[in-house]
Parts: sequence; C-alpha cells; structure tokens
Amino acid sequence: MSLIGGIRPPIAVLSALLLSLAGITALTFGKTENVLVPKAVLNSQQRFAEDGAVSLRASLDESVTDLDRTAILFNEGNPVSADAVLDKTGSVYQKWSGTAIIEIKSGKLLAARGETVPLTVIDRTKLSDEDGLAPRLVRLKNGQTRLIALALLSWKGQPQQLLIASSNLKVPGVSLGTGRGIGVVDSTGTILSSDGALDSERAQAQLKKFATTAAKKARQNPLSSKEPGSGGYAGVSGSFTGDSAGDRRTVGGYASLAAAEPGESTVASGLGLSIVTQVGITERASQLARPAFGLAAAGALLLIGGLAIALLLGTVQRPLIRLFLESRRLTRGDLARPVTVPRFGEAARIGRALERLRQQLHGESPEGTPSGARGGRRLGTRALVAVSAVLLLTWSIPLTLLLNRPDSTVRIPAQVVRDQKERTETISDRVRRGLNEGDADLSAVATLIGGRTTPADMTTVLERTIEEHPRYESVYVLSADGEVLARAGSTPHHSSGERPAAQALKVSGHGGKKPVIRATAPLQGQAGAAVVGEFDINFVNALLRRDGLGQVRVVDAKGRVIAGNTGYLAFQKMPGHLTGLFDAKRAHAEVQRGDDVRIAAAAPMTGGGAAKVLDWTVVSWQPASRLEIPAYTLQNRTVLVGLLGLTAAAACLGWLHIVVVRPLRALADQAETLADGDRRTVLFPRHHDEVGAVVRSLELIRQQLQEQQRGRDGARPLAGRN
Repeated sequence: MSLIGGIRPPIAVLSALLLSLAGITALTFGKTENVLVPKAVLNSQQRFAEDGAVSLRASLDESVTDLDRTAILFNEGNPVSADAVLDKTGSVYQKWSGTAIIEIKSGKLLAARGETVPLTVIDRTKLSDEDGLAPRLVRLKNGQTRLIALALLSWKGQPQQLLIASSNLKVPGVSLGTGRGIGVVDSTGTILSSDGALDSERAQAQLKKFATTAAKKARQNPLSSKEPGSGGYAGVSGSFTGDSAGDRRTVGGYASLAAAEPGESTVASGLGLSIVTQVGITERASQLARPAFGLAAAGALLLIGGLAIALLLGTVQRPLIRLFLESRRLTRGDLARPVTVPRFGEAARIGRALERLRQQLHGESPEGTPSGARGGRRLGTRALVAVSAVLLLTWSIPLTLLLNRPDSTVRIPAQVVRDQKERTETISDRVRRGLNEGDADLSAVATLIGGRTTPADMTTVLERTIEEHPRYESVYVLSADGEVLARAGSTPHHSSGERPAAQALKVSGHGGKKPVIRATAPLQGQAGAAVVGEFDINFVNALLRRDGLGQVRVVDAKGRVIAGNTGYLAFQKMPGHLTGLFDAKRAHAEVQRGDDVRIAAAAPMTGGGAAKVLDWTVVSWQPASRLEIPAYTLQNRTVLVGLLGLTAAAACLGWLHIVVVRPLRALADQAETLADGDRRTVLFPRHHDEVGAVVRSLELIRQQLQEQQRGRDGARPLAGRN
C-alpha cells in the first residue's frame, strides 16, 4: 500500500487530529487565566511610543534639512550680512532654540539669535572631513541636550561662514493626556529629555528603569526583534509592565528612532535615540478562559469524533477490507463459500457482483440481480462520508460562528479609549505641522524670487523645490493678475486669470475626485504676486498611516472627507455615527455600542500656523473586535479551535473521498459489468491500495472466466463428432 493511498491512512490521521484537537481545546479553555493587564493596553503603549519616535525623527530630520536648504538658497543669491541671514531664517522657520554664524577661518562670531549656541564643541579644523558637517548631540551644563546642525555659507570673494542652529529634544506633536510620562533616551539608557507626569520620585525611578531596558532592546536588529512575518514600525519597539502599588500598575512602551522605510537611514535615526513612555493603569482581573467550557467542548469532540470514526470504520473501511479478502479468496479458487456481502453502498454492489462471479466460476446458476436492477444505491459510500462530515460540523460550526461571542456590553479598557483619543490628537498635530512646514518652505522660496528674477531663474528655483520637497505636486509663480509666470511639477489646478489667494492655505476642487490644497506665499518686491504650491494629497494621507488606529479621516468644517489612511471618496460625508464627534470641536473619544462595538475619537487641528484657517478635524475609529482584550481573545480562540476542526474534517474526508470513494464507485461499475458478462474489457488497477487490489483480483477472475469460456467453446465441437 502507498503512504498516501488506501483507506486506513486518512481515517487514522483524522483520528489523531481529533484527539490532538480535543487536547488543544481542553488546554486552551481549561486553564484559568486571570488577565490583570490586557494585551490591548500594552499594544497601545507600544504604538504610542512609536508615534513619539515618528514625531521626533521627523522633527529632527526636518530641522537639519531646512538648515541645509536655507544655506543653499542664500548661497545662490547675492551676499547678505550674517544678521540678515539669521533674521530671515528666524522669520520663516521658528523651530530652533538658538542660531549663530561664525567665520570659519578666524572663528569670529558674526551674529547670534536665541539661546547661546555651544560653539566650543565645533572643531573648525575638521569641517572639511567626510562627517565634518554632520549633526551632533551636545550635553549642556544644565543637563539639557541639544541637537547641533551645521551648514556652510559661501559667496564668491568672501570668507566662508558656518551657519549653526541648535534645537532641543523635546518630543513634539505628542498629546500626553493626564498621568503619562515620556522621555528621550540615548544609546546608553540616559534620559536626555522628559515631559509629562513625572513629579513623583516613583515615576522618575520607573522611567529610568524603562529607559535602561529600552536602550538594551534598541540595540537589536529590527527584523530579529519582531515576530516572523510581522510588519509595521520599521524600528525596534515594544511594551513594558512595571511596578505596582495597590491596584495601580505602571505600563509603558518604547520605540527606537527609525526611517519611514526598512533599510533606510536618516540623520535622526543615526543618533541612537529612543522614545520611552509610561502611564499608570488600574488593574482589574479578567478571566480569559472557561474551564468547564473547555472540558465540555473537548468531551463533545471526543464523543462526536468517536461516532464519526466508528461510522467510517464500520461502514467504509471494514467492508472494503472484507471485499479485498473475498476477492483474493476467489482468485485462489476457494469457491465453496458464498461471498459475504456488505450492507451499504458501493461495497454492497461489489459484494453482490463478486458473489455472482463466484457462482459463474463454480458453474452455478447466478442468483444475483442483473445490472439493470441493481440495489443498494440509496445510501452510498459518499453519503456515509457526508454523514461523518455532518457529525464533525455539528461541533465545529457552533464554535466558529456562535459560541463565546461578546455582546454590546463588553468591557473596553478605559486606557485604550484614552490612548485612541490622544493618538488621534497626535495625528492631528502631525497634519498641522506638516502643512505649516510646507507653508514655511514655500515662504523661504519666495524670499529668493524678487522683482528682477527672470522666468528662467524662477523655473530653476521651482524645479529644485519640487525635487527637494516631495510634499508638493506642483509649484508655480502667479502674477498679480493670475498669470502663471513659471512652474514645475505637474500641471497646476489653476484657472486662467485666478489671482493668488489672500490666505496662506486654501482647499479647492469641491465636487472633483481629489481635494486641491494650495499654499500661497507672497513675493517680495512684486505687489500681488505669489509662489503657490499644491500639496500632493498622498503626502497628507501618509501622515495618517499609523498602526493600531483603525480608519483615520481628515474632515473639514462641513463634515466632508479631505484625506484618509485607507480608501475613501473625496468630499463625501462622514458616517452618521461619527457626526457627533467632530461637531464637538474638541478632542473626544467614546465607545459606540450597537451591532458592532467601536472605539471612535476626534481631534480638531488646534495650535498656530497657517493650517489653523483650515478648521480641519481628524477622526479615527476601529472595531473593538480587533483589540486584544479578554472577551475578544476568548472569541478568537474559540473561532480558531472551530476552524481547526473544520480544516481537519475537510482535509481528511476530502482525502478519503479522493483516494477511496471515487475509485470505489468506478470499481462498483466495473464489477457489475464483469458480472453481467463483459469479458473483453481489461481491468487496470490505478491505485496501489485496497481498491487497486480488488481491481487486480477482478482482472484475474475475468481471465479465469475467459479460460472457462474457451474450454466450453472448445469442448462442444468434439462432442458433436462423437
């Protein structure tokens, strides 16, 4: 018999799988497990730390890049004084805590703004080295840390100057809410900057413990630190469970600064920094398992599975093996005893055919029914296998579809709801900052284009802007009467004669397939003229893509969708169940109960900058069933066990149908045809199993019958001559 053929292997494998599944069911549901901190809460802390790392990485990279671009813009223009450089830079970018310009050769300080920049950490003799202008972290005497960025100012005929900017490491754009602390940690585990609820010594000590652990974990390779096949954040991230006091326990998350895409690197991601967060939660025991349910389900599977296996053994396997033995007996010439005929299906048909063949070999008059009046077809082998499948389905389907289903009263951890709100606020601030950065970059470009700039020079500046700023789809210069003087990128969505907008940011394209977000920066020296940049809507959509938030939408003041992290229709109205969220005009989160339990949050774009005039709100929502909370974890385990039962039944019974049932039906037709007198059709066994063995026996019987027929045909003429 072959390894995968025959009737025994599929039934034996099914028996082993059902026994294993019964054990899994008993262990999965039979062990009492009181969950004090749901996995959903820990996952939320991890995602929160990732949000902080993304915000800090983007802020630091943007600061360094903006300084380089500012230097390039000034280098391409006419020489200006150091004070003018810092004044214009400060009016466009209000992000650096201190700026300064020194003459490289002499070290003379030419101008300074803001807090004192630590010039002593800069070795002017090594600026020409490969990493001479690389950003660096500097620890101040007061314990604070600054990122120092450098850029060269070089004009023909003048000594080279060094533009220096320092920025702090305070995490920008992260809504901490109440009771949460956050810290920026270096590769040694030292907390460089912290914020939030860290007033008590206990909170500070806990953050230091988390920081030490996070620094060690951040040294891992991001790929090896994740579970196989998992995606998500490109850096190293995870969660902590800290100390407890009474019914309060501290939990936290960590994330190393990483580029947006795996394998890439940025200035900030190369600094060895990580974000650590912590928050106190109230522990509440939640029973994740039901011992009685697990034992009952395992017992039911053993009972139902035993019935199914017994049915297959008694009505399929044993009759087929009996037919195999009976057919071999006939080929050996043992024709005295009648063939034992099974009671059901194709086995009964084959048994009756074998009995008729025995009678023909023995020289008796056949007593069986001819093929035209065959019986026993009402309950075939296929029906018997189907009955076994139905038995197994009566156990699997209720587990998959019905049992352990949470209702609308399921308890959602309060911390998860708060985190949904605070993370939505963080996304809202990311969008606001991204638009403000775009407006600031456009203002910096506008300072280069004066009244005497030719259209060709304008085009050169705009093309470099498009290349350096992927957030723009197109950039162009408009005259006071609405004429496009120069452009770069895609074709502008600009109507002929449309004058520059008075406000810095504006949305148009209503009724179209996508919104058009325009930033407008007036030109100096040309009254009414302006540089206009049209944002790529995919840039805004990318700002909304964060794991663990579900669906995220940017909605305008009229409730129309502007952008989203998943598929959406531009300017469509938000669903009715979310209307009350963004109508509140404040950050808010709630659990919406009904047919489906959802967590929804909304956060209007607050704060300063050009984006304030848009009056947008960021809305997020996700089904509670996606969260790893005890009620849904129990449901998922129940569904998994049910699916395992369905898979085992489908695989083994399907295997049985392919290797036994279908060949057995063909064998029944062949046996009846042979018993009806067909001696010419040669029977070839196609399977090396019990069915194939019966086919080989039938072929031998056919040959014996042919020999008998030849003997009778040869004896008749001789009898006539006598």
